[in-house]
Amino acid sequence: MAVLVVSGTGTEIGKTVVTSAVAAAALAAGLSVAVLKPAQTGVGPQEPGDAAEVARLAGPAVTAVELARYPEPLAPDTAARRAGLPTVSPERIAETVRALALSHDLVLVEGAGGLLVRFDEAGHTLADAARLLGAPVLIVAPAGLGTLNSTALTAEALRARELTALGVVIGSWPAEPDLAARCNLADLPSVSALPLLGAIPAAAGALDPADFRASAAGWLAAPLHGTWSPPAV
Repeated sequence: MAVLVVSGTGTEIGKTVVTSAVAAAALAAGLSVAVLKPAQTGVGPQEPGDAAEVARLAGPAVTAVELARYPEPLAPDTAARRAGLPTVSPERIAETVRALALSHDLVLVEGAGGLLVRFDEAGHTLADAARLLGAPVLIVAPAGLGTLNSTALTAEALRARELTALGVVIGSWPAEPDLAARCNLADLPSVSALPLLGAIPAAAGALDPADFRASAAGWLAAPLHGTWSPPAV
């Protein structure tokens, strides 16, 4: 069972676009792909969520699944409580992933916000689902100032829970990176003790889906079915 959990160091840093790129590169490599969004927040009943966005960018061959949807843009546990809706347990996440893995080569699980955002009343997080699945976690980090601390903390939290981190991908690489962003290319692997596995260009999600799919492998390193390597700093 090939499962990859995608978690950010925070919110609005490019997790969905990174998940889309990983899905597109895997599809191009001949794999079948499913993406699971356990809890979608801040989206109305008829609006497309993150899983649908992955399928739009990576291609209709992606199986997109969403377990729960809450209208307010809050942590899943808080959003569920305010909406009077059931929460999502790590056991349900793991059960769904295992079912998807029966018919797909790769299952991507995209979290909500950061690694330790609460999913339910008991305080379970994406880390608990990753533990049940025995799945590695891909960390999505921003490019600029402040990312070293948040990435190091996320990597440390994974190690403290004896979870495997696959590496780090920069979720939105600016067209004109400043000094901090350029230095972070070298410093992120150092502070996190993890390999840098890609950098997704800013506004990549606004590309035509065909162009996105054609470019995705070039944004990701070989462990993610890509051809990218870090540029010299």
